[in-house]
Amino acid sequence: MKTLYEGKTKNVLTDEATGAVYLLFKDSATGENGVFDPGANTVGGSVEGKGKIGLKITKYFFELMEKNGIPTHYKGADIDKGLMEVRKVTVPPLEFVLRYFTAGSMCRRFTLEEGIPFDPPYLEVTLKDDIQGDPLISERLCLMKGLLAPGQYEEALGVLTKVGEVLRRELAGMGYTLIDFKIEMGYDETGKVFVADEITPDIWRIKDENGNIPNQIDCAKMLLEKID
Repeated sequence: MKTLYEGKTKNVLTDEATGAVYLLFKDSATGENGVFDPGANTVGGSVEGKGKIGLKITKYFFELMEKNGIPTHYKGADIDKGLMEVRKVTVPPLEFVLRYFTAGSMCRRFTLEEGIPFDPPYLEVTLKDDIQGDPLISERLCLMKGLLAPGQYEEALGVLTKVGEVLRRELAGMGYTLIDFKIEMGYDETGKVFVADEITPDIWRIKDENGNIPNQIDCAKMLLEKID
């Protein structure tokens, strides 16, 4: 296996013999000063077994998306090795954010209270740039920078909304309220958009029935009990 890219919580690998592409899920978690936070841009620590748990959850949710007609880059997973085989897609440095309630950076940016509901949900696209603090980016700027082709921005927002509907319904059935989440998108040689990267507690905030918002480590353990 050759490493193509090293990320905070995953590495991208390729099998040089077959050309297949894989994601290796690592035990690192985003956060700061030992506090885990899915919205952080830095690694806050490492938890043994986190990678395999995250892969198991991602497998569950990617397969759920496919069953609901949402295209993903998922092709299969080897839980023991922490590897997920993925479709070859171009993934621009963008994050597609859907918010059902105000939380996190939105409250800091716009001086808003936590927990204000959005109906319909609030959609954002941010540029993945740690130095600039992941600024918001428009369709026009995505086109100017060559990150997306005409039509892909709106297509991606449509996919984002569908992911939210499925994710919200599934988590509600487990007793959780989805607050917000962010996903990455990729596109193939035809320009078709796919959900990429992962769907784990690293990409969302949820609230339990007691109103508590668990960090991504505790949330993963809670979910594992429900999907195993």
